[in-house]
Amino acid sequence: MEDPTRRVFINDAVCEGCGDCSEVSSCMSVVPLETEFGRKRAIDQSSCNKDYSCLDGFCPSFVTVNGGEVRKPALGASLAEFAADLPVPSQPRTDRPYAILIAGVGGTGTVTLGALLGMAAHLEGKGCGILDETGLAQKGGQVTTHVHIGRRPDAINTPRVDAGAADLLLGCDMVVSASPAVLATVSQGATRAIVNSTVIPTSTLNFDPDASFDEIELLGAVQKAAGGGLTVTVDATALVRALLGDSITANIFLLGFACQLGAIPVGPEAFARAIELNGVEVALNKQAFTWGRLAAHAPDRVADAARPGMMAPKIVDFPKSLDGIVARRVEFLTAYQNASYASRYADFIDEVAEAEAGKAGGGGALAKAVAGSLFKLMAYKDEYEVARLFASGDFIAKIGKQFEGDFTLTFHLAPPLIARRDKSTGHLKKRAFGPWMMRLYGPLARLKFLRGTAFDPFGWSDERKMER
Repeated sequence: MEDPTRRVFINDAVCEGCGDCSEVSSCMSVVPLETEFGRKRAIDQSSCNKDYSCLDGFCPSFVTVNGGEVRKPALGASLAEFAADLPVPSQPRTDRPYAILIAGVGGTGTVTLGALLGMAAHLEGKGCGILDETGLAQKGGQVTTHVHIGRRPDAINTPRVDAGAADLLLGCDMVVSASPAVLATVSQGATRAIVNSTVIPTSTLNFDPDASFDEIELLGAVQKAAGGGLTVTVDATALVRALLGDSITANIFLLGFACQLGAIPVGPEAFARAIELNGVEVALNKQAFTWGRLAAHAPDRVADAARPGMMAPKIVDFPKSLDGIVARRVEFLTAYQNASYASRYADFIDEVAEAEAGKAGGGGALAKAVAGSLFKLMAYKDEYEVARLFASGDFIAKIGKQFEGDFTLTFHLAPPLIARRDKSTGHLKKRAFGPWMMRLYGPLARLKFLRGTAFDPFGWSDERKMER
């Protein structure tokens, strides 16, 4: 099918993190984005299948980018320069069949990895047995691929990796790698675990917008099963996205990483030929495989090369003290309305903190909770605020950082004064508005002084009455 030249973008400043977009679309490409104002949503452009069902979420933060492309990273040096001194890796012995369990999710190339391993082993005259366990997983579900590689084809008597029998756990997904069924194949002190440290959210997010995905806890489960000394992690998804502009080849990157570490009994030349025979995105997959080898051989050099294209870190140093939290939100509320409005917020938090100190001593846990909740209440996204956040230079900067080329923007909104109500959902029906909205947002944002007054034209809507 022809690839549509339209991509979805979420303005995280407008997003409230309610998860309605995930609920209506059940799409795993709508991913959580942790910000200083709580969990928001973003679109994983690498895995998005462009069915646009997320646009049905009742939220004004969605924008479609028409034309243009996802911006490719600009690297300081070519891959050929980096790979010039890449040594040939060692290979583990295959006196007995070598057992590999690949753990991942459907739609990311987990099964492809098993096929590449089988072809590469065949090209070297070795035997290989492969068993794919996909269940009902088409996209986003748990997938495991069992692989045995032996000196000769007749050395393979079963493709399944039995309990405690894995020589290598190749973890393409942290959640699946830490599942009981996968860890059952791991033997402490004997199984090497090479895992992509990126935590890909599961379908739980579609039903629980605040679901927790604890990377440390998941990694701890793998390390406990295999042993800390035999567990190696690499942030394959983030590195590939930064180096190649698309994280869909993260599994191939991880395969190259494991190959260079000497954890796979097949050489890199056979893998390169297997990628060619597969015939899909040959150049891109070869680059991902080589970058993976480089990440194992010279991680600092690869990290330096990837740094210009890296997104915001997973753990951002947000203000943690009560004073820091309040100060940042006072700044925001001043821009939202005015200094008087922000002072009302700060004075209320001071009262709570003083009362808490008198009753419960230090700590400030209650005051911090109130600071977050009261801010969300006082900075709710009415028409003036949505306009302000779109008119800000931050929104245009984020669009420019992610996309390049000649493109236009379409905004998906349900203005309460003109939108019709959907009889089945009760929501106002969203409509598409062209790039001319950017010329309207600025003047509308400057009318924020009407908010809450008798002259506010939006104040008569059911939504604003309910909010008051």
